[in-house]
Amino acid sequence: MVRSMTGFGRAVESINGLNITVEIKSVNHRYFEFNSRLSRAYQFAEDALKSLCAEKITRGKIELSVFVEDNTEKGTTIEINRQYAGAYISALRSLAKEYKIKDDLKLSALVGNPELLTVRKTALEDEVVIEALKTVTLSALESYNTMRETEGEKLKADVLSRAETILSKVEFVESRSPETVKAYRERIEEKMRELLGSATVDQQRLITETAIFADKVAVDEETVRLRSHISQLKAMLESDTATGKKLDFLIQEMNREANTIGSKSQNVEIAHTVVDIKAEIEKIREQIQNIE
Repeated sequence: MVRSMTGFGRAVESINGLNITVEIKSVNHRYFEFNSRLSRAYQFAEDALKSLCAEKITRGKIELSVFVEDNTEKGTTIEINRQYAGAYISALRSLAKEYKIKDDLKLSALVGNPELLTVRKTALEDEVVIEALKTVTLSALESYNTMRETEGEKLKADVLSRAETILSKVEFVESRSPETVKAYRERIEEKMRELLGSATVDQQRLITETAIFADKVAVDEETVRLRSHISQLKAMLESDTATGKKLDFLIQEMNREANTIGSKSQNVEIAHTVVDIKAEIEKIREQIQNIE
């Protein structure tokens, strides 16, 4: 499945009292590059989310944004310092007795003492939060990859169309190449007749000259390799694995063969056709830069 490196995905879910929104977007990049936007309170989850994205994305510049609204009803516990409370009450009553003060000790007088009661609120465990964030991130990744696959199919169709155009032009080059040799032989023979007048043309020499020229302008090997590269291109586009880097290398090889054909060309029509082939290869290269 061909996937574009450019995409966007979003997911919103409520898990364990956390309202979580995850957004993923990416642009082209030669390698996998990960950036995240997490509030300080959830920075501990960054490595886990990065690893999760790396399992689903081969390359591209990724930006992951996570927004969390904590609506959990945090459990509350109140700890009583009983030893301190006993000593505190005893001290107050002793003080009242010693100075003949009315003992009107009430509970409200004790509650205001910060040393007597300790209030603790229990938060969700880090692992629970990480699992919740991963769940929503997976949903965002599904949306993200669906968009990338849709874009990838468009890229694939365009590349295949251009590959077929190249093949048709290769066929033209192959059909015209023998005619170039034939035309050259006729020109050489005509020049020999002009130089020799009525003398008989040396057929052996003519055959030798023509053979040398034919070898010089022969593009059979290049067109065969170019056809092979296009077959590989089609196979890679049907692959289930990420092939962007391999395609980029293959396009370099296709361009090399086109350049060699162009350098050997002694025919204006073939030369023009090679320019067209190179233009199509360049357009394929541009599209491949978007493929994962």
